[in-house]
Amino acid sequence: MKAVGIILAGGGSELLQELTRKRAVAAMPLAGTYRSVDFSLSNMSNSGVGTVAVLTQYSTRSLNFHLNSSKWWDFGRKQGGLFLLNPTITPENGNWYEGTADALIQNLDFIEERHEPYVIIASGDGVYKLDYNKVLEQHVATGAEVTVVCKEMSGAESGRFGLIKTDETGRITEWAEKNDHGPADGLVNCGIYVVRRRHLVQILEECKHRGGKDLVRDVLLRNLSTKRIMCYRHEGYWMNIASVASYFACNKDMLDPALRRYFFVEEPVIHTRVDDNPPAKFNGVADVSNSLVAGGTIVNGNVEDSVLFKKVYVGDGSVVRNCILMNNVFVGDNVYLENCIVEARTKIADGSRITGEPDNIRVVF
Repeated sequence: MKAVGIILAGGGSELLQELTRKRAVAAMPLAGTYRSVDFSLSNMSNSGVGTVAVLTQYSTRSLNFHLNSSKWWDFGRKQGGLFLLNPTITPENGNWYEGTADALIQNLDFIEERHEPYVIIASGDGVYKLDYNKVLEQHVATGAEVTVVCKEMSGAESGRFGLIKTDETGRITEWAEKNDHGPADGLVNCGIYVVRRRHLVQILEECKHRGGKDLVRDVLLRNLSTKRIMCYRHEGYWMNIASVASYFACNKDMLDPALRRYFFVEEPVIHTRVDDNPPAKFNGVADVSNSLVAGGTIVNGNVEDSVLFKKVYVGDGSVVRNCILMNNVFVGDNVYLENCIVEARTKIADGSRITGEPDNIRVVF
């Protein structure tokens, strides 16, 4: 594919509470063995994008460790490959990335030195499967200057996103960024953009001259009436996991066998870094139903409707119901957990009882 990929993976999220104290949103664990960034990276690789830059900044250790070998996503090659671009002190600049546009501006030299005619920009906190070639084909066919991937969305989480309206040709005519009045049905921005590389350099230089920092507010919204900004409607599964509710819901969605098959069995599949863990072990009276249990986990109690990540231990007589347990969580004996997300390496003492509500998931750390 004649495009260079850029994944914006540098942010945390206050809506994820303590879960992003140790990691960026793009490094959030999903479906037992995956990370959020795996989905954008795999989509790039599966679409034939040979050069991808991941822009990182906030709590990078977990993300950098996950990305320390590019072979898992087939980016180990002589030409192109996977690049991690952190903020760098230079004679011209000594600031952190101050927004999505600023992150791109600080890496303009990388964009200018590439030879691919197009750029695909994606967020690292989206869970989806998409052939970017189809977006590029529409981009060219419609004569768009920028194409934005959008998704019809409704429900409580829709209020986190701006609402987009288009005309009959698919051109975006209205874009109300962030809905302050609660949930509303409509098209939302998925954080995926296609633009010609030379045009991207031009609009970023204009944004820099004006002192702009945000890609949506200072570039797209500012040019909505003067540039041909088109919408590509994504019909498949898509979830932004940058809140506790959406993160929990996404992991619970993965309990659906059809959705797991769609992501991890049907080609092209989503790839991730592979660890050499032994198979999960279920001892004696262990009872596990409708759950994902990753390698290295040992279960002695009851687990229902839950996702258990790598090297979790569930003690004798314990009940884990409707929960997400991250890597290396230790649950002692006779513990009761319900409607919880338990942070990695947390130890739950014997006899503890910790519960949340189905619509108010409790984060335990």
